[in-house]
Amino acid sequence: MASPRVAVILGSDSDLPTMEEGLKVLKDFGVAFELKIMSAHRSPGLVHDFAKSAEKNGVKVIIAAAGGAAHLAGVIASMTRLPVIGIPMETGSLNGMDSLFSTVQMPYGVPVATMAIGKSGARNASIFALQILGLTDNRIARELNAFKRRLEADVVAKNKKLTLKGRLS
Repeated sequence: MASPRVAVILGSDSDLPTMEEGLKVLKDFGVAFELKIMSAHRSPGLVHDFAKSAEKNGVKVIIAAAGGAAHLAGVIASMTRLPVIGIPMETGSLNGMDSLFSTVQMPYGVPVATMAIGKSGARNASIFALQILGLTDNRIARELNAFKRRLEADVVAKNKKLTLKGRLS
């Protein structure tokens, strides 16, 4: 694979099972990514060094997944001009609502595109990263268009099946 264009940063190794859903999407589209574990609270120096050097290292989009206080995406966004996509992770005590609020409530000038809590958010974060890359990469744009057509075809097929079932009843 080429040098990573997407950086996927996890706040903890416990976020990996959820993020694997999004990593699969990036792999399916053949987009190189790097995967790292860093904590905004437990390893702020690592987060700082990463955020400050990401663009120079060829990264185009950053996906940050974190739970609980979930400041990772916002901290990264505060130190780079690259687009940052936040994924709130599910938590035991508040089912991820704490993560959602921590990720989505960014001050003016520090935007984070926040996805849904959990696996759906992980998948959509990767699709959103691909949409950003597709603005300047024709191969990715074509593959996204084909992906969207497949989604539509699936719905049409399900509707046809449902309609036929309704007629037989």
